[in-house]
Amino acid sequence: MTEPLRAVFLSYASEDAQAAERIANALRAAGIEVWFDRNALRGGDEWDRKIRREIKDCALFVPIISAKSEARHEGYFRLEWDLADQRSHMIARGRPFLVPVGLDETRAEDAGVPDSFQRVQWTRLPGGATPHEFIERIGRLLSNLRARVHGANVAHAAPGVAPPSPAARPFRPSSPPPPDSIAVRHSWKPWGVAGAIALAVLVGLGYFALGKRHLPAAAVPVAAPTQATATPAPAIASNSIAVLPLSNLSGDPNQQYFSDGLSESLITALAQIPALRVIGKSSSFLFRDSKESSQQIGERLGVAHLLVGSVERFGDQIRVSAELIDTSDGITVWSQQYDRAYKDLFALQDQITHAVASALKAKLLPGASAATLDERPPSGSLAAYNALLQGQFYLNQTTDGGFRKAVDYFTEATRIDPRYALAWAELGETEVSMAGEFLSGAPARETYARARAAILKALALDPQLADAHFAHGSLLMTANFDWRGAEAEFRRALALSPRDPETQNFLALMLASLGRIPEAIAVERSALKDEPLKANWYNLLAGYLVGAHRLDEAEQAIRKGIELQPTAAGFQEQLAVILILRGEAHAALNAARQETDPASRRVAVALARQIGPDRSPADAALKTLIEKDSGVAAYQIAEVYALRGDANATFQWLDRAWSNRDPGIQMLLYDPIILRFKDDPRFAAFCRKVGLPVPGEGSGHTPT
Repeated sequence: MTEPLRAVFLSYASEDAQAAERIANALRAAGIEVWFDRNALRGGDEWDRKIRREIKDCALFVPIISAKSEARHEGYFRLEWDLADQRSHMIARGRPFLVPVGLDETRAEDAGVPDSFQRVQWTRLPGGATPHEFIERIGRLLSNLRARVHGANVAHAAPGVAPPSPAARPFRPSSPPPPDSIAVRHSWKPWGVAGAIALAVLVGLGYFALGKRHLPAAAVPVAAPTQATATPAPAIASNSIAVLPLSNLSGDPNQQYFSDGLSESLITALAQIPALRVIGKSSSFLFRDSKESSQQIGERLGVAHLLVGSVERFGDQIRVSAELIDTSDGITVWSQQYDRAYKDLFALQDQITHAVASALKAKLLPGASAATLDERPPSGSLAAYNALLQGQFYLNQTTDGGFRKAVDYFTEATRIDPRYALAWAELGETEVSMAGEFLSGAPARETYARARAAILKALALDPQLADAHFAHGSLLMTANFDWRGAEAEFRRALALSPRDPETQNFLALMLASLGRIPEAIAVERSALKDEPLKANWYNLLAGYLVGAHRLDEAEQAIRKGIELQPTAAGFQEQLAVILILRGEAHAALNAARQETDPASRRVAVALARQIGPDRSPADAALKTLIEKDSGVAAYQIAEVYALRGDANATFQWLDRAWSNRDPGIQMLLYDPIILRFKDDPRFAAFCRKVGLPVPGEGSGHTPT
C-alpha cells in the first residue's frame, strides 16, 4: 500500500452534509486535501470500491457525529465507520488515524459508534464551525505522518488514535482589546484636577490599577516585528513553557471567567516548579484566538512548550482538554481529556498540573514536582472559589464598573469563607486600584481605609501569602507614598513567590524611585524574561536607562515597546525625551508630534520645543501646556522650566506637584532633566519633604 500523506476522509450522515462541507472547505482553503463525497444517493459497485479504497489510503479519518447521526440506525456512513474501525486495529502503535468530530453535545457512549471511536478524544466543532486551531492541528498531524515516513522521531501516542484539538472552538474575531497600559512617561493621566489629586504615585504610570496579576484578559495585539527592527532570536531554553488561554467551549460567554481562571491557576501552579520557566499571563494571553502556528508563538514567547486546551462546563460537569506541544516541530508531547464532576474541580486542577509536570519531567526536569494551588479557600468551598474567579475576571477589565463588580464578588468570597486570605487580599488590592483610578477626596480616603482593613485581615490569616504582601506594598506606595515600606513588602512577596514578574516590575519601580537605578534595571530585565511582550515594561525600562545615562540602550528599549504596541500613549514622548537629552531638537519634535495621546503630545512638544532655536514656539507650547494641563501635569511643567534653566519656576511647580500628589514625583531621582538642579539646596529640601533619599545623604523619612 502506498503511504497516505495528504488526504483527510470526512464521513458523515446526509443530515449533516452542510456542516461537513463547512469543515471540508476550511481544510481545503488551508491546502489540505479532503476526500468528501457530496452525493446524497450513494450506491453502485464502482462507488463502493472507491469509498473503500479511500478509507484504506487516507491519512486521517474524520467521522462527523451528532444527534442526527445518532438517530440514524442505518446508513452507509456506518459502514464507513466500521471500515475505519477495522483499519485502526491494523495501524502501528504511535500512528494517529481517527479524529472524531462532534457537532453538538452527543456523548460517545450514546452515539452508536465503534469502540475505537470511544477510546479517542473528540473535537467539538459546533455546527461545523472550523477554527484555525483545528486546521493547524490537522496540518500538524499530517506533517508528523510525513516525518514518520522519512524516519523522524516523534512522540508516542495511543494506537490508531489522533490526539484531539482541545483548543478547537467556534472561531470569533476578538473585540478590540484595551491597551496594555495608558502609559504616560511621566506618570500622569489626563483625568482632570480632582482625579489627579486622588491619584496615587503609580496610577499615572498607566499600569498600577491593573494590579499584580490581574491584567486585561485580552490585551493589545502584538505587532509582528518588521525586517528593520527584528533582531536574532535568543536560544530557547528547553525548560520553558507558556500556558495559552484555555478556550471557553460552554457556549456561554458568561463562563469566560471560569476558563480564564483555570488557565491562570495552571500558570500559577507550574510556576512553583523551580526548574521550569513559565511565561506570565500578560504575554501568553496575547495569543487568545491567535492564527499563528505553535512554532511562531513559541518563537515570539521564547518557549519550548505550549500548553493549550479548552474548558467546557455544562451543569454539574466539566470537560477539560489539554495538550502539551513542542514548539520546535509542533509535535504533541502529551494530551488528555478529563470529564469530571464540578465538585472535583480542585482534584482535576492538581491532576492536570501533575500530568504536565510528569510529561516534562521525563524529558527535561528530573526531580520536578508540581505544587498544590494556593488559591483555594481553606474550607474547600467551590462557591467561594467561583466567586474569587469571577472577581478576578472583572478586576482584569480595569474599568470603574469592573472594579465595583470585582469588589462585590471578592466580598462574596469572604462572606462564604471568612478565612479565605486570598479573597481578602484581592479585595484590598481592588479597593486600592479603584481609589487611585477613579476616586478623589473623601470617597478615595474611605476606599483606602477599607482596603487597609481587608489587606491587614489577609496578612493576619496568612502571613505567608505573597498576594497579601503585594497588596500591602501597593497600598503603602499609593495611599501613603511610603517608598521604603512598599519596597520591603514587594521584597517579602518575592521571597514567598520568587517567579512573579509583576512583583519584580513593581520592585523595580520602587528601586528606581529611591535612586537605585542599576538595581532597578536588573530587576526590570528579569521581569521581562517571563513577560517578554509587555510593551509598557519596555517603556519603564527605558526610563530607568535614561536615569543611568545609557541613552542608546534606552532608545532600544522604547523602540521595542513601540514595535510591540505602536499606538500606545506615552511611548513617543519617552523617545522624544531621549532625543532631547542628545540635543537632537528636530528629531525630538518629530517624535513628539507622533505621540498618540493628546495630553502626552502637549507635554512632549513643550519639552522638545525648549531645545530648539526659536523661542516663540517654545513659549507658546509651554503656555498651552499650563492652560490645558496644569491640574494634572505639574511635574511635567516643572521639567519644561528645568529645560529652560529657570530654577525658581522649577521648584515652584515641584511644590505644586507635591500638593497635588502628582505621581510624577516618583521619577525625581532618575530624571536627568530635574537632576540638573540636584546641587540646589531646594532639591535636598524637596526630597526630604516627599520622603525620598537625598543624594549623598543617609536614608530619608516616610512623608506625612
